[in-house]
Amino acid sequence: NGKLERVVRHFDHLHDVTVTLSVEKLLQKAEATLHCASNKTIHADAHAADMYAAIDALADKLDRQVKKLKEKLTDHHRDDARAARYA
Repeated sequence: NGKLERVVRHFDHLHDVTVTLSVEKLLQKAEATLHCASNKTIHADAHAADMYAAIDALADKLDRQVKKLKEKLTDHHRDDARAARYA
């Protein structure tokens, strides 16, 4: 729960989050799917020998993807405003 708080802090327009933790032989696996307000879906997974390490890696991946999506959305709106101003 606490590991994914930074993802929500960077992007709070999340509708649904599904997290799956599993063990495959000696490998710990963490997966997550986020459904955002902009009809975008973000999926990430991570593997590690330790479940805590897998969750940390998953949180890092999700955080990077959420930041990238947020930048994309804010850049898009800025371009629309600029185009409307010069039209």
